[in-house]
Amino acid sequence: MTNMQFAKRLQPLQSNVFADMDRAKAIALASGREVIDLSLGSSDLPAEAHVIEAIAHSLHDRTTHGYLLFNGTQGFRQAAAKWYEQKFGIKVDPETEVLPLIGSQEGTAHLPLAILNPGDFALLLDPGYPSHAGGVYLASGQIYPMPLRAENAFLPVFADIPAPVLAQSRMMVLSYPHNPTAAIAPISFFQEAVAFCQQHNLVLVHDFPYVDLVFGETGEWADYSGNPKSLVPSILQADPEKSVSIEFFTLSKSYNMGGFRIGYAIGNAQLINALRQIKAVVDFNQYRGILNGAIAALTGPQSGVKSAVATFQGRRDAFISALHRIGWNVPTPQATMYIWAKLPSAWSQNSIEFCIQLVKQTGVAASPGAGFGKSGEGYVRFALVHEPPLLETAVERMAQFLD
Repeated sequence: MTNMQFAKRLQPLQSNVFADMDRAKAIALASGREVIDLSLGSSDLPAEAHVIEAIAHSLHDRTTHGYLLFNGTQGFRQAAAKWYEQKFGIKVDPETEVLPLIGSQEGTAHLPLAILNPGDFALLLDPGYPSHAGGVYLASGQIYPMPLRAENAFLPVFADIPAPVLAQSRMMVLSYPHNPTAAIAPISFFQEAVAFCQQHNLVLVHDFPYVDLVFGETGEWADYSGNPKSLVPSILQADPEKSVSIEFFTLSKSYNMGGFRIGYAIGNAQLINALRQIKAVVDFNQYRGILNGAIAALTGPQSGVKSAVATFQGRRDAFISALHRIGWNVPTPQATMYIWAKLPSAWSQNSIEFCIQLVKQTGVAASPGAGFGKSGEGYVRFALVHEPPLLETAVERMAQFLD
């Protein structure tokens, strides 16, 4: 057998938090344990009936069975632009400022190929979603991690970025509401970010999958006074001219369409065109029927979104209450489908081993904070992807583990 040589860019991609936990879950299952999987943020809720109907109807239309080029996505792009205008009051050109994607992850993974030259820096949140780093590595870029700390409400401090790093930086990636910390950002923070990126000639990327999974309590974020149809701001409200910004949205969370892999990029026309050039090399578009389902989701009744938010809020409340009952005093998040919990002191420097032993001994699977970046160490992320009784059972098992 020949000694195959692989590209160096593969080296930082050899492990990730989800793959590591998959192996630990497999060991637990092989030992006969019933696994309660709280490690992956894949919604267990179904897509709405009118969405499924639109897709099902398309299957019998033979004109949907061929390749789908950009012009054929016009109806979806128009629906996306209208959705944005209604939700945020931002005027969007569906011809030049919208691009269909296979989920927002495609956008965050591929955009660095259009922005970075080898050795250029990308400024990323630490902790942050793994594909943000993966895309930079694929582009042979360098990562400067911006630490997120509880005392700063899990927002980065731009003044802490060293000047030599800024001189080599080409892009910044933000994502609020945030995975994994569940933090949210006010419009004032986004305005600061836009001004910073304009000053330093950076592309500002905002990954925005949790726009709708926001719960209605008042708090520090209540100073946001934008369009009442959204409780959290879009980056484009801080950059209405779309001077430096691009935002990624997916229908995976709001509309429970994760398996259908449909999302879109929206923002600066030059950035959209650059990403379109990358996408043209990689793939055609999704099956037209999926886009028809997405159009139905964006333009149809939104009661399913409200129902999903209420479901996740109920799960959050049940899980947090159960944690508090066992003496694990975790703050109540205001958004997302996650609980970001600071580990007990005995595990504060070994979140990976905590999660491995937890699933082996109890069958409860969670994601170690260290898997999301160096600053995630000392935390664990739980995904609220089961009903309250099972979530409470998971906490009961964890109580025995922690004794």
